[in-house]
Amino acid sequence: MSLILVTGGAGYIGSHVVKELLRKGYQPLVYDNLQSGHRRAVKGGLLIEEDLSDREKLRQVFRSYTVKAVMHFAAHCLVEESVRNPLKYFINNLRNSIQLLEIMEEFNVNKIVFSSSAAVYGEPVKIPISEEHPCAPTNPYGETKWMFEKILQTSFKAGKVDYISLRYFNAAGADPEGELGEDHFPETHLIPIVLRTALTGHPIPIFGTNYDTPDGTCIRDYIHVTDLAHAHILALQTLEQSGYSGIYNLGNGEGYSVKEVIEVARKVTGKKIAIIESPRRPGDPSRRIASSQKIKKNWVGSQDFMGWRRLLKPLGIGTETIFK
Repeated sequence: MSLILVTGGAGYIGSHVVKELLRKGYQPLVYDNLQSGHRRAVKGGLLIEEDLSDREKLRQVFRSYTVKAVMHFAAHCLVEESVRNPLKYFINNLRNSIQLLEIMEEFNVNKIVFSSSAAVYGEPVKIPISEEHPCAPTNPYGETKWMFEKILQTSFKAGKVDYISLRYFNAAGADPEGELGEDHFPETHLIPIVLRTALTGHPIPIFGTNYDTPDGTCIRDYIHVTDLAHAHILALQTLEQSGYSGIYNLGNGEGYSVKEVIEVARKVTGKKIAIIESPRRPGDPSRRIASSQKIKKNWVGSQDFMGWRRLLKPLGIGTETIFK
């Protein structure tokens, strides 16, 4: 049976995509070192506990299984850490990704869906951000994503690979069936930190309150993780059917500040949720809001993407799915 190799498939977004692959009848092969992913998050398919840096182990996987396509999530993803330790990010996110492409070419696997990031844009010059917006990452994490996209583009032009790169804005939420959710250590995503604060009573730090935004805190565009998973299936199906290659934003087109998210959480949970105003983190832009026009034009009509209506729904009172 042909398999879909999912690197980093035991992580937050990867595990949701693996579950959706299984739902759609695919056979996922998860390749994850479990440093930040979790064995219990893999709800089916095969799990190989190895690191992408191990060239021979990765080649053995391609020798042992018929890999039809690759979904590539494996990466370090902490912005602040990438500023402090850039080589760690260039080695894992870029060098290991290039090695993956080399082995794919060796075994004639030419389709890849890449987990990219809105971090490639850096500090935006225009809101909302379209795919044509200039890329000027403000941190090494974003640089690694942008550089690998350029490698994919060049490889596509050379006839070596078909690809779709999905630039996520802020992933949030959890599997509606309650099997999967966020489980990072350390946790850096705003919504789970806010909810943990609601449960424990410990204050939540707000990193920067003097940005050029209406309330002084960063503004971000939130997309439900289940919608991300649906988008990956559509990307895979597009590559299978047409070989079309390109880049898409994944966001809802609406931006919400840190303080707005905290206020919604207070109303949804009924808790006070104390805050501590803290200095800015290096590498954080003030605003990041997606234009979703390109992906809506291409994919919203698909019956397979029923989650898009939730993706576009503004974050507000009553939007409890974002807080599951």
